Amino acid sequence: MAAAVDEFEFFLEKAWSDGLPVVTPTEERVRRMLTGTRRDPDEVIGQVPPALNTATVRKVAIHALMAGCKPEYLPVVLGGITLMLREEFNLNGVQGTMHGVAPLMIVNGSHAGKIGLHGGNGCFGPGFRANASIGRAIRLMLLNLGGAIPGIGSATVLGAPLRYTACITENVEHSPWESLAVSKGYSPEDNVITCVMVDSPRLCADDVSQDPQRLLTGLADSMTGMCSWNMHARTDMVMVMGLQHASICANAGMSRADVHRRLCGMAGRKVRDLKGGGNWRRERALRFPMKVDPDDDDCFIPAIKDPQDLQLIVAGGWGSYSAVCHGWGGGGSRAVHGTYEV
Repeated sequence: MAAAVDEFEFFLEKAWSDGLPVVTPTEERVRRMLTGTRRDPDEVIGQVPPALNTATVRKVAIHALMAGCKPEYLPVVLGGITLMLREEFNLNGVQGTMHGVAPLMIVNGSHAGKIGLHGGNGCFGPGFRANASIGRAIRLMLLNLGGAIPGIGSATVLGAPLRYTACITENVEHSPWESLAVSKGYSPEDNVITCVMVDSPRLCADDVSQDPQRLLTGLADSMTGMCSWNMHARTDMVMVMGLQHASICANAGMSRADVHRRLCGMAGRKVRDLKGGGNWRRERALRFPMKVDPDDDDCFIPAIKDPQDLQLIVAGGWGSYSAVCHGWGGGGSRAVHGTYEV
């Protein structure tokens, strides 16, 4: 008599998981997951590069189930993968890149709160089912439907923690400003996802600054790493301001737009600094959307080549930390955003 099959070991021995156990997608469980949407299970969402396997509503539900989602999370997973398949997001390029970036989902609106998406203390870390499972569902689809398995369909050299899961919301309850979605023209109640191709967050510590000028000087410097792509190509970036840092600016009368504008203007380096290391190449500077002189050592090159590329959000708990997520310069990826159906 054959030994009983251990369902968890069965999946872990296949190239169907991210290295962690998955929920077995039985027919009954899949049916239950599909109650989270009114959409036809056979509706085609699109083809996931580079393998170009077709994502249907049912296949998205299966991966959401495997990742540990509840049915009420399914609309966010469907909305996220739909946005990521837009041409301007260039998912095909990032699936095969040597970089370790991942598609970060920033979810705003009333539905995010109802399903328990977390934007407070530790929002990028463990302990929050909605954040972890929604982001993980996306990654499982990128692996299984897209074929972006490291060393096979993906050339990523080191990978990154954000490649396990990358989904957060803002701390809208305590933020002094409007949300990212509202800044893009949506209403506070609209259910909106913004997808940005970024690296894992780099923490920015400052427990000294009490005025915006000093605070933003430090944050702007964190945006200008010589080995980051932001200094050498037009890329997106996410600046995650913690509550304390955002409050310092807001209490001084600065709006979200004011801070965004100041960071875009302050973050950058001179040509002489960039020549000393990192990814500097003269021909890259000639492709910038703004006019620069790569032969002028005093020429200032901004980290943010177009203001729309900086996604400024308020998240996390109270304390002297913010974070910057640098972008990907391998082939041009523009942040995408849109509403999703609940």
